[in-house]
Amino acid sequence: MPTWSLVLFGVLLTGCLASENEKAKSWQGKATVHNLKEIIIGKCYNYIRVINPTVGEKNCTAIWEAFQNAFVYKDPCNISPTNYETFIKLAFHKIPRNETLFWENTKLLVHRYSDKTKRMMPLGDTLTGYLADDLDWCGQLEAPGINFQSCPTTTECENNPVNSFWVIASESYAKGAEGIVSVMLNGSVSDGTFPKDGFFAKFELPNWNKTSISQVLIWVMDSIEGPDRESCGTGTVGQLEDILRSQNFNYSCTDNVRTIRTLQCVDYPNDPACSCILQQDDSI
Repeated sequence: MPTWSLVLFGVLLTGCLASENEKAKSWQGKATVHNLKEIIIGKCYNYIRVINPTVGEKNCTAIWEAFQNAFVYKDPCNISPTNYETFIKLAFHKIPRNETLFWENTKLLVHRYSDKTKRMMPLGDTLTGYLADDLDWCGQLEAPGINFQSCPTTTECENNPVNSFWVIASESYAKGAEGIVSVMLNGSVSDGTFPKDGFFAKFELPNWNKTSISQVLIWVMDSIEGPDRESCGTGTVGQLEDILRSQNFNYSCTDNVRTIRTLQCVDYPNDPACSCILQQDDSI
């Protein structure tokens, strides 16, 4: 075979391999958000200066470096929760006693209620959770080490950068719970108010320190427009109560806590479920 033919064959082979590699890197999830470094560092300073200055000084640059070292230039399907251990240590701060708030399928309502640490401090209101909340990211072995095209979903591979982050963040948060612990669940979902494969059941509840927790408050909140699928003592909520009883936790369960219901009713003032609540509030 002439020399030029060998060269052409090599070029074509290289191109085919490159195409196959590019195809292998195409994932179904959202890509890494652009300007991730600036976002993380900016959110860090916003948290320690504006949102929650009580946490004291934090080295936001070091926190970013620990965060990126967990996944940059690494296989996005082989990221362990332990990759983020340094980040967790640098971002750690104590959660105020009685202010831990766990949840499943109630994220928006939880954060409306917590009001950026003013009432309570769910994981998303800690520095650790605040930095990563609502962001997507993943790495790749090739330059630039970060994939800005797509990232793997948990269905594609469980040990992806985002899922592994929230695993260790959830475990760390749960271990810091003290005093009265609250759990806000959604009584209107169709797949179980206390899902067995949810982060609360898998990574948070098992990491509670029983000697540090004095009481567990379960709040089952239905959507204003319903339906009411599960309540205290029924379905998967009853299963959660069984777990707490078996582990000798002091707990109580309340359906549609009035103060939280009022927040829901702000967006549905004319709904029959809200008329009584809003009339009572107007009379105060």
